Amino acid sequence: MGKRKITVLEEAATSIAEIGFYIEAKGLPVTAKKFVDDVFDYFDEIAIDTATHKLCTYKRWQPLGYHCVSYKKKYVIAYLNLHDEITICDFVAEKLLKD
Repeated sequence: MGKRKITVLEEAATSIAEIGFYIEAKGLPVTAKKFVDDVFDYFDEIAIDTATHKLCTYKRWQPLGYHCVSYKKKYVIAYLNLHDEITICDFVAEKLLKD
């Protein structure tokens, strides 16, 4: 089983960092670091060549051809699924995506 290359766009990385900063501001620096590390570890799971996720049904992402996957039932990861690479385009709290 091979893995595709992972590229994380600035928008997604910024969103993850902001959530990490929020957790840290609540007095939980270790939890914040673990959250960020766990998200990037999850990107490795998405990068396995046999992993396939449905196309996004959220209106703002439909025309872009993004695939969506839920993370911890609270966040949504939007990515482009290319043959030898995945590009993580966005990381958003699911409650913000309600159409």
